[in-house]
Amino acid sequence: MKSLFDKMSFECSKYTTKLYSTSFSFGIKALSRKIHEPIYNIYGFVRLADEIVDSFHDYDKKDLFFKFKEDTISSIENKISLNPILNSFQKTVNEYNIDWYLIDTFLKSMEMDLHDQIYDEEKYNLYILGSAEVVGLMCLKVFVNGDVDKYNELKPYAMKLGSAFQKVNFLRDANADFEGLGRTYFPGVNMAEFNEFQKSKIEEDIENDFKEALIGIKKLPKSSKGGVYLAYRYYHKLFLKIKSMPSHLILKERIRIPNFRKLIIMIKSISRHQLEII
Repeated sequence: MKSLFDKMSFECSKYTTKLYSTSFSFGIKALSRKIHEPIYNIYGFVRLADEIVDSFHDYDKKDLFFKFKEDTISSIENKISLNPILNSFQKTVNEYNIDWYLIDTFLKSMEMDLHDQIYDEEKYNLYILGSAEVVGLMCLKVFVNGDVDKYNELKPYAMKLGSAFQKVNFLRDANADFEGLGRTYFPGVNMAEFNEFQKSKIEEDIENDFKEALIGIKKLPKSSKGGVYLAYRYYHKLFLKIKSMPSHLILKERIRIPNFRKLIIMIKSISRHQLEII
């Protein structure tokens, strides 16, 4: 039965999320159960595309990526795919009317990672739009469940949250990106000479994104507010840890929040949500 295949597809997306990201897994658990499935489905798709460009170095990544893009289009149009991740994603896309523009913009950003890039301000903003901001908008489509006015109201805040998350990721993953993949996303920054002034300017930009994003989080429906607030709290805590470190250590280690700390953040965030403090 197709329903059994759909169930298996969803389980693949859910397992992918749990395997790759404890932070987003914690965040999804704090969402209303009725929207767990579509958010897992979105994350599974995003993760798979990112994995192609970041990890499959012994294969023809360009060929794999464009085949993946073709399969994505086909799955949405035909409402089925033999790729379980794409099958679960197309179900969410069709159910929540996620615009192709959002998906295509994300894929264009992933495509940028197939090539060596020198990121000026324009390319930097374009990459963040595709890799993070539109992913936030895909999730927002689920959170507002068809309410166009609410979507348009919260759109700029969702984009700021995605932007903050991605910029934190750039700092957290600077070692792997620069040393392992030869990438530097921040415009005008030579990571080999990364200094306190450059770090502070980036952190000021991230802090502004977080402040704007929190305004929108407070306006989310109750079904999604708790989970998004938890993700916000986790990333903001990670940001503060990075902020406390000297610039020369950014390239020496991948900064993490231990799982027991994530659990404490989750408990506090859920409590604040239940007490309607946010």
